[in-house]
Amino acid sequence: MFSLEPKDVSVGKLHQYLLGAIGPRPIAFASTIDEDGKPNLSPFSFFNVFGANPPVLIFSPARRGRDNTTKHTFENARKVDEVVINIVNYDIVQQMSLSSTEYAEGVNEFDKAGLTMLKADLVKPFRVAEAPVQFECKIVDIIETGTEGGAGNLVICHVVKMHIKEEILDEDGYIDQYKIDQVARMGGNWYTRARTGMFEVPKPLSTLGIGVDAMPEDVRTSKVLTGNDLGKLGNVESLPENGEIEAFLNSNSEEAELVKSGDKEKIHKHAQRYLEKDEPENAWKILLAK
Repeated sequence: MFSLEPKDVSVGKLHQYLLGAIGPRPIAFASTIDEDGKPNLSPFSFFNVFGANPPVLIFSPARRGRDNTTKHTFENARKVDEVVINIVNYDIVQQMSLSSTEYAEGVNEFDKAGLTMLKADLVKPFRVAEAPVQFECKIVDIIETGTEGGAGNLVICHVVKMHIKEEILDEDGYIDQYKIDQVARMGGNWYTRARTGMFEVPKPLSTLGIGVDAMPEDVRTSKVLTGNDLGKLGNVESLPENGEIEAFLNSNSEEAELVKSGDKEKIHKHAQRYLEKDEPENAWKILLAK
């Protein structure tokens, strides 16, 4: 058996071993605000429930291992002691992943991920309207476990109000574990979907994805493309140039004929097939062709 002591390996390597061994991990999709009321949204898989009386949730926006900086969520939590923890299901997993991109301070990840801000009842941060369950929470304590890169920051929250979509309830009024369709984090790029098993979501670009807010309106409001489709499309660094689109159409007669037809529904469905194959660049070429 391979054995190691944490002191003998780098923080990055230890982090990979820990996350590869401890899973599936539920995801706290945490919505916070800064002192000026600007919203922030980011997912954290160091998360769980730790009591029912009082109802306690704890998540950890850890210090970055590469440079020991702290995350906007942590800074917001220290200044405004409220958070909404949204549960992630399969329908929004790609948008959730896109929101984890490290956009500049003040950038609204709701807009970037194409998610809807829903006013909370008892706290200031916004709920994610698309999430199947949303917990409005008061932050009662923050425990910093260390001061070096990779150290955790335990944000201890008391639930003050819980919102549950009625369509995920069973006949007795409890949450149906099939209908909620939860996803959880594994190691690397891997997630698990409770219904079906493991699947992969490429990590957001080290450069910034364009985001859903930068898409043409007909793509952003498509009746064909799903939230997950938009999440994949938003994770490209830039849109293809006209020359790239022309070269693509010249080498693909089927796509060229489809574009000539002008049938938006068929065009979007064709782009969706590229997204199913994890080819967002080709999806964009067909969506932007004229």
